[in-house]
Amino acid sequence: MIEVRFFATLRQGRGKVAEIDAEEISTAGELLRRFDIPAEEVSILLINGFHSKPEDPVKDGDVVSLFPPVGGG
Repeated sequence: MIEVRFFATLRQGRGKVAEIDAEEISTAGELLRRFDIPAEEVSILLINGFHSKPEDPVKDGDVVSLFPPVGGG
């Protein structure tokens, strides 16, 4: 299983954590598509705590964290 953690606005309609079968997904970008998240809505993508890109591979046991852009002033 791959654990996907959603933060801030990305939690809307998805909850805080989801698990997906590792055999169904091979890259972080496929995870984004699975959860209907456009890549431009993700500011920080971490795989096991390391900054990553949508084309980076994911495997069984990985934890993927997704953060949207943060605004403020």
